[in-house]
Amino acid sequence: MLQHLLLPLVTLVISPIPGAFQDSALSPTQEESEDLDCGRLESSTRIMGGSDAQPGSWPWQVSLHQNGGHICGGSLIAPSWVLSAAHCFVDNGTLEPAAEWSVLLGVHSQDGPLDAAHVRAVADILVPDNYSSVELGADLALLRLASPARLGPGVKPVCLPRASHRFAHGTACWATGWGDVQEADPLPLPWVLQEVELRLLGEAACQCLYSRPGPFNLTFQLLPGMLCAGYPEGRKDTCQGDSGGPLVCEEHGRWFQAGITSFGFGCGRRNRPGVFTAVAPYEAWIREQVMGSEPGPAFPTQSQGPQSGPWEPMDENCTIALPECGKAQRPGAWPWEAQVIAPGSRPCHGVLVSETWVLAPASCFLDRSRPDRQPQDLDNWRVLLPSRLGAEQVMRLVPHENASWDHASDLVLLQLHAPVNLSVAPRAVCLPHPEHYFLPGSRCRLARWGRGEPAPGPNTLLEAELLSGWWCHCLYGRQGATVPPPGDPPHALCPAYQEEEESGRCWNYSSWSLLCREEGTWFLAGIRDLSSGCLRPRAFYPLQTHGPWISHVTRGAYLEDQLTWDWGPEGEETETQTCPPHTEHGACGLRPEPAPMGLLWPWLAEVHVAGDRVCTGILVAPGWVLAATHCILRPGSTTVPYIEVYLGRTGASPLPQGHQVSRLVISIRLPRHLGLRPPLALLELSSRVEPSPSALSICLHPGGIPLGGSCWVLGWKDPQDRVPVAAAVSILTPQLCHCLYQGVLPPGTLCVLYAEGQEDRCEVASAPPLLCQSEGGSWVLVGMAVRGSQELFASIGAEEAWISQTVGEAHFLPPSGSPYWPPEGSNLCPLDMAGASGFPPASLFLLLLTPLIYS
Repeated sequence: MLQHLLLPLVTLVISPIPGAFQDSALSPTQEESEDLDCGRLESSTRIMGGSDAQPGSWPWQVSLHQNGGHICGGSLIAPSWVLSAAHCFVDNGTLEPAAEWSVLLGVHSQDGPLDAAHVRAVADILVPDNYSSVELGADLALLRLASPARLGPGVKPVCLPRASHRFAHGTACWATGWGDVQEADPLPLPWVLQEVELRLLGEAACQCLYSRPGPFNLTFQLLPGMLCAGYPEGRKDTCQGDSGGPLVCEEHGRWFQAGITSFGFGCGRRNRPGVFTAVAPYEAWIREQVMGSEPGPAFPTQSQGPQSGPWEPMDENCTIALPECGKAQRPGAWPWEAQVIAPGSRPCHGVLVSETWVLAPASCFLDRSRPDRQPQDLDNWRVLLPSRLGAEQVMRLVPHENASWDHASDLVLLQLHAPVNLSVAPRAVCLPHPEHYFLPGSRCRLARWGRGEPAPGPNTLLEAELLSGWWCHCLYGRQGATVPPPGDPPHALCPAYQEEEESGRCWNYSSWSLLCREEGTWFLAGIRDLSSGCLRPRAFYPLQTHGPWISHVTRGAYLEDQLTWDWGPEGEETETQTCPPHTEHGACGLRPEPAPMGLLWPWLAEVHVAGDRVCTGILVAPGWVLAATHCILRPGSTTVPYIEVYLGRTGASPLPQGHQVSRLVISIRLPRHLGLRPPLALLELSSRVEPSPSALSICLHPGGIPLGGSCWVLGWKDPQDRVPVAAAVSILTPQLCHCLYQGVLPPGTLCVLYAEGQEDRCEVASAPPLLCQSEGGSWVLVGMAVRGSQELFASIGAEEAWISQTVGEAHFLPPSGSPYWPPEGSNLCPLDMAGASGFPPASLFLLLLTPLIYS
């Protein structure tokens, strides 16, 4: 449904109907007797989960048309009156003109000759004064026809219940209409009236179902005058375009209209029955509106059945339906795993998505250069399923319409010749709806998909956790694009693996699917073709966008609502976000803003030197860390020490969405400085580091200092605990730095001034780095601390050429201009500052006058 609370109405635009006409009204004596008969059928011989109705089986059903197309349903309650839903006619609080509407009576199929059908114009539309929106109730409307309907075998009124009438909970009733057969899946030609049997739910049982978070994380409070019908397990329901139509129940040979189709949360979703307007409570309002009409609606007295009285009391003990898909005894033992065997080729791995359909990669079977060429030998194809002794035959193959050119749509559905019994084994995997939001940190596994080699290693290597949408999109998405918020289909799903990549193991000859678990239920979340290089798959194509296509083809695949809604104490950012710029080597310097306390600085490394000291390092490329030379090498030493590097550490703090990475240092590279010991050293790691929120390269700026950024010294307060802390600083102009340290500074040295109270935040023995966040959001490395000083830093910009030549993948941002400094020849040094070693008051005064300092 998403019927009218969450999605707009679906309009079926149809051509003028042959055989339909407006005839003149007949007199009451010619058409019916004074005592209006109602709710009688001549004989009792697709709505969601429904089927075609027989012609004439529901003679009170009408179709309400606007601008030549079906919009809503309704029911004939008297020759001149139709009952429907208010929301069909009220737009933004304004009642639409009656002249725009017409009523089609006696119609069965809305495509073709309408032998018994006729059309009536609408003279007036009446809605209750207290109607404002469907979720607040009173969702009913009366339409007065311009001339009475012509009654006959195919056009008869339905009975209306009195206010004291009670329908027993659990009663099997019927809903009818021409609405969608599934969510966003219109009724196909020839648009035959659909019928579906629904059971009435008591108020307490329905409220219990709607008190649990479900689709869109919504709960709902039922109000007096509302009625629920459906099943906890879903699968059968009304849907878009059925609104205003009748829900009727039979009692002693008469059919009474118990409800009016109003709204719902999706169509046929588990634990989300349809919500109807109960007709009985509105007896007085209906009588008042039709007063004077002869004959008017019939309200027969309930002869037998439930006694009058209040609705059942609220009781939270109700039966919650559990998913019928996605259950596995243990990870890796997938009961939905399917192997499709085509003659002359290796098996292709897919998944069972319903009793009769298997989903698999289209590239296993179709030639991308000739996508229109279908396999001709399906009779010889076989499908192997777990716990099935024999092989299943394939009857039909349906490729995705974009499979030939879009890797994200590399999908095909194969229909089995006969359905399999899912009550024992095998089982179907759950599929996500388009709005499904896999929470960051969701526990996932990789499973085989398509053709390829088995996993390189034990099954434990396949465990992963999902990164947040921001991290995933900004690591691997298009730079500058908007990050999809929760509830919108993502562009990619990114796993963070629990174990480090072992060198020598290559994953590039396998393709994978991503299975993620919610409350013990497994969903097929994403698919991936052959990965590049030897790294495990970093990003998967999400399956959410393909749910409607799979549902449309299969009419039975297990699309399941989100089961986990715990977004954690921090929640997830829902405002519009964009990603910082990328470099030619990809993303760098990413850190979400505002960053919660304790979040990793993904480029901050602990450099353990020969086991006796720890220095600060910065990851500048997947295989390189930059550090201060004086911290790494002992004075006068000529030997290369044993060095280990750790990334993803936050001291004693937890590791949010991250894990620790360790590497050995296999070489130390120093720049050539004539007669001087260079201040910076590059450490080559034993193997590359996969980009993740716990290990990501920082950006470098060709101009040294990015324009308009705020700057920080990043280090540790305590060298033992090593919890990262950042101290806000301003970078002084070269002229001012020269004034403070005249004659004692080597070229390329930067001076900083700490913000008030920040001077003692970081210890200096580990040589902390100087960082700035650029206007675009990326974090940029500006310098590394000089031995024994809090205020002096060796500039990275001075070593740009050496870094670029040594590290082929250093992340240099595109040039954006250099900061403007006063001409070096100008004399701005007060006499009392020349040669100063600290920051006297005169220098602070000068800082305030200089607009070129970063803050």
